Amino acid sequence: MDRVRLEGYAFLAAFIACVPAANWLIGNLGTICVPQGPCLIPVAPSFGISGGITAPSGVLMIGLALVLRDLVQRRLGKGWTLGAIAVGAALSGLIAPPALVMASAVAFLLSELADFAVYTPLQKRGLVRAVLLSSLVGLCVDSVVFLYLAFGSLDYLAGQIIGKAWMVLLSIPVIRLLRDRDQRLGITAAA
Repeated sequence: MDRVRLEGYAFLAAFIACVPAANWLIGNLGTICVPQGPCLIPVAPSFGISGGITAPSGVLMIGLALVLRDLVQRRLGKGWTLGAIAVGAALSGLIAPPALVMASAVAFLLSELADFAVYTPLQKRGLVRAVLLSSLVGLCVDSVVFLYLAFGSLDYLAGQIIGKAWMVLLSIPVIRLLRDRDQRLGITAAA
């Protein structure tokens, strides 16, 4: 098996692992766990808001999943990516706490498809730009859909967007290294 496909399978496994990790985090780990609600983590300083800006803790894994989805597509192609999105949405529905099943599955599916729709045409113009823009679109879709369906409110919207954006921004140096290595070795994106 060549190096590119092996990397693709590693990205695929990590992408799929983000789903159960996000669902576990949201119900089990945070600085504050709201009764009958999510566990929250701080994602930004207060800026005048008491206690700062918080978000459900699963945001970190969802931000990472958006980037990993792009890398799965880069290494394995569109077919594998669409299959991974379907598996991720199904896992999300199976693993999410009962009250969050629909919200989790629908938000995951729509956000990953939005990411796919933006990344696919942009990837040939630049990997970093494509990952950054597609992830930003995906994280906004995920945040709005998840919060509305799960809680009937957009109270944590700023925190959701900021938390996911942190993961996307933290991934950019790794994406640049991957891009530079690919260019040096003459590796092109999968179809």
